[in-house]
Amino acid sequence: MAGTIVIKNGYVYDPLNEVNGEQQDIFIKDGVVVSELSAADMKDAKIIDATGKTVMPGGVDSHTHIAGAKVNTGRMMRPEDSYKTTRTKTAITHSGSGETVPSVYMEGYEYSKLGYTTAFEAAVPPMEARHTHEEMRSIPMLDMGGYLVLGNNWFMMRYLKEGDMDKAAAYVAWMMKTHKTYGIKCVNPGGVENWGWGENVSSLDEQNIHFEISSREIIDGLTEVNEMLGMPMSMHLHANNLGHPGNYKTTKDSLGISSKTKAKQNMSVNWAETKIDASRDQSVYLTHMMFNAFAGTSWRDFESGVKPLADYINNADHVVIDSGCVPFGEATCMTGDGPSIHDLSVLTGGKWSNTDVELECGSGVCPFTYLKSNPVHSTQWAMGLECLLLIDDPWKTIMTTDSPNGGPFTKYPLVMSWLMSEKFREQTFSECHKWANDRSTLGGVDREMSLYDLAILTRANTAKTIGMAHRKGSFGIGADGDVTIYDIDPTKIDTREYSDLINKFSTAEYTIKGGEVVCHDGEITMIPDKRTYYTDASVPDANEKEMLKDVQEWFRYYSHGFNHYPTPEKYLVNPTAIKANMEQ
Repeated sequence: MAGTIVIKNGYVYDPLNEVNGEQQDIFIKDGVVVSELSAADMKDAKIIDATGKTVMPGGVDSHTHIAGAKVNTGRMMRPEDSYKTTRTKTAITHSGSGETVPSVYMEGYEYSKLGYTTAFEAAVPPMEARHTHEEMRSIPMLDMGGYLVLGNNWFMMRYLKEGDMDKAAAYVAWMMKTHKTYGIKCVNPGGVENWGWGENVSSLDEQNIHFEISSREIIDGLTEVNEMLGMPMSMHLHANNLGHPGNYKTTKDSLGISSKTKAKQNMSVNWAETKIDASRDQSVYLTHMMFNAFAGTSWRDFESGVKPLADYINNADHVVIDSGCVPFGEATCMTGDGPSIHDLSVLTGGKWSNTDVELECGSGVCPFTYLKSNPVHSTQWAMGLECLLLIDDPWKTIMTTDSPNGGPFTKYPLVMSWLMSEKFREQTFSECHKWANDRSTLGGVDREMSLYDLAILTRANTAKTIGMAHRKGSFGIGADGDVTIYDIDPTKIDTREYSDLINKFSTAEYTIKGGEVVCHDGEITMIPDKRTYYTDASVPDANEKEMLKDVQEWFRYYSHGFNHYPTPEKYLVNPTAIKANMEQ
């Protein structure tokens, strides 16, 4: 029976239901989790004996760069990437290539091999949304969505400068529906627009060129709009001065801006049953914290600034972060923060690409290699792990590499193993430049995360943070039947044997999506159906009509026509709208 399966006797980790390694059976019928199966259902169900195995919900990646124009630019800039790592065509799969920026088909297969079933593209320029959706529809195996870049958008800055929050909210709601995107992304607010004129911003209160609005006002305004609309996820912030020594102070002050705004998630969805409240708690989601946590005044006195940020977050309830870990080796830095990539290219002397997306945002791409022998890179490795180990409550943290900026998502098993094994961290310290130990606090951290913690960081809290916990990240009744089975016996884990952990996390024994086995021991066994999520937020009709008059008038600044701007649903695979703010 399609989508009907029983997973028996596994050690289950389901933090949203407070299940911590208990031996349980998981029942899935017609693709969703159920409490039990009838005798008739059992006759046709697939049975998997998970005795001695670790069972978690399917992995959810809330911040990755795997689709869109800048990702394609990264592929073109790195031809060597395509022959270093390849995948052979099979009867049901395409061939693929790429280490840091894999081809679209390979991205889906590699995520599935790791046990992931859901991934969200972290930066979608509105004018390039069609392109992004074309790539997302070609990525197999994964349910997907994307975050719309709005922190330097001309229309948004005008409304926020004028203080017209009703029109600002109407514009965001219209843009989400127009481009079939899911959440608000704010990148170097005010600074990217300045970069179009060869400038940046250096402080939260510096007004940007032409629009005369500060980064502080943009962050405050977008946070307020986000909650006015009851959006599924918090405003997703990439802070100013990213990648610059001393930027942790700017980051800390930026987080404080959203402290007065209460989270008001308001979605009309059917919620899976969970013991823990699955709605989001935070009003700001700080991305790739490591890159926002630099201390020092120059590269000579560069050091980790994670601890003061972690101390702040430990005492704040409105912030959730993802880490942006650095697992060493090849990476491709790509971001909507054009000036930060230019600065990086000046440091490396390597290739550099820059794009200005008219009226909306920009981006930059720069190939990069993180070396253990490099003092700054080694400190960054320690900082990424500090982001997760120094914040006491795992429900405030999400594990990422900001793929492929810190490194490709295929290196998640390394990060997971570092988090679980102090011995592995000690071994890596011995291979690194001494700055890693001298200029971070990681060497004094003896915390070892459990499988339960990892299930929070990679499944439960990821889904909760982005408003997908109504169907992802748990085994609650009604949740999607997405499951990862690792060949790890929790009763026999020896964290000193970290090589075994790396191997087991690198290839899930089973990846199950919608109750179907889609990957077994690294081999893709079927190509499942997938969904593309976007937010459909409601605002009063009068507000939308007034806003659209402005937009149609201002659209003369674009190089193409208003009617060609929207992304039709035909660009999406199984478009699935999340209704928000429906009382409007």
